[in-house]
Amino acid sequence: MTRTTPSPERARLAAALRDLRTRTGLSMAGLAERTAFSKSSWERYLNGKSVPPRDAVRELCRLASEPEGRCLALWEIAESEWSGRAAQARRTDAPAETPSTAPEPVPSEASAPAARDDTRSGHRGAAVAVLASVCAVVVGGVAITLFLVLGKDAPYPSPSASPSATGPRCRGAACEGRNPMDMKCGVGPQTLASHRTASGAMLELRHSQPCGTSWARMWGTRIGDRLEVTADGRPRSAEVEDEADAEAYVYTPMTTARSGQVVRACFRPAPDGSADGKKECFESRVR
Repeated sequence: MTRTTPSPERARLAAALRDLRTRTGLSMAGLAERTAFSKSSWERYLNGKSVPPRDAVRELCRLASEPEGRCLALWEIAESEWSGRAAQARRTDAPAETPSTAPEPVPSEASAPAARDDTRSGHRGAAVAVLASVCAVVVGGVAITLFLVLGKDAPYPSPSASPSATGPRCRGAACEGRNPMDMKCGVGPQTLASHRTASGAMLELRHSQPCGTSWARMWGTRIGDRLEVTADGRPRSAEVEDEADAEAYVYTPMTTARSGQVVRACFRPAPDGSADGKKECFESRVR
């Protein structure tokens, strides 16, 4: 979804792409002639108004005789932060993710009724909180002592050890039918296979090892285009519903997929009369 002010991730990617375009000596119209993307598309990409497809980044690197590794790394970061659905999820989840100076235990659905029985449960919760604080102080003190005694190689408590940091929000069956961007499974995924349709849309099969899931995404689409992904008989589908979707990546929900399993994606173009409407399918095996 297009935003007026580029995020820092998109701004860094756009700056790198503008530098490559300068090196090619090509105008926007020249880029459109030499690539599969229009002049207006390149204007959006180079101004940071939207994230380009991976193929656009690769084609620009090719024209500038630039190794594509760095720009693709910037693209992965910008693309993972750009989805309009992911931004909505961050706004919804922001209060829950804000660090608290005095964390309190959050009851699960099963334990919530018990917390209302009497004050004894509150006393137990307070005791657990105090014990957790004491443990944290002890662990931190041990780490600092080891650092002073042994030097910089002493182990520090790792931020990644916290389950509330930036890791996936679900794994395996818990991810079934969920949005990969909302659940942070779309950060650094594998691309299992790519396909360009007869109507010009681009499709990719994606897989997240940490989440144990696969999904498909599409871009360069039209309103009414549909994409379905299936693994082990569980279909998950998405549709391009409006112009905002047509200008962005559209993701299917996730389905669980283990190593060695075949994942299949099928695309059906919008029945507008300009295409034959035939379903196009491709597949890949999870590595």
